Amino acid sequence: MSTEFLITTLIVVATPGTGVLYTLAAGLARGARASVVAAFGCTLGIVPHMLAAITGLAALLHTSAMAFQLLKYVGVAYLLWMAWSAFREHGALAVAEDDRGPVSDVRVVVSGVLLNILNPKLTIFFFAFLPQFVDAGADATLAMVELSAVFMLVTFAIFAVYGVFAAAVRAHVISRPGVMAWMRRTFGAAFVALAGRLALAER
Repeated sequence: MSTEFLITTLIVVATPGTGVLYTLAAGLARGARASVVAAFGCTLGIVPHMLAAITGLAALLHTSAMAFQLLKYVGVAYLLWMAWSAFREHGALAVAEDDRGPVSDVRVVVSGVLLNILNPKLTIFFFAFLPQFVDAGADATLAMVELSAVFMLVTFAIFAVYGVFAAAVRAHVISRPGVMAWMRRTFGAAFVALAGRLALAER
């Protein structure tokens, strides 16, 4: 495991994106437990992309314009649904008084999984990213599985840290309805922006 891989992974994972945004929202809405559950869901959502990269299925997505566009627009639709849910006071990101809240852990995990599964850019990213760090002469499949496992561990850890930090300031936010309304609008707008960026993405 090279230092270059670890540093690159840290930079890629720590850069705010859909997963980070969702984990932060879960932490603010429902507390530390929900943020960790959301981090787990987002991490689980990258597994299919890594498997596609390892097995070569990513090459099909890279060459098939129809498959790429179909998955992309399903992802855009889901991000817009997340935006609409964030804007709503009683939506999926509704604020709860405790960590149990009105939204089940399963729903939090499923939302996190779908956010990443429905982003075709992730498959192509891993298809291009992982092979760069496979040593010459090594078993390529085994090496990519190991790299994928490390990437997932780093993803979960960093996303959980983001979410727990959000949960730490939660008490100072939920006691102010005006601030919460502003936060819902901010998260909703951010999901809309991410949907727009994905819609404009090319292979």
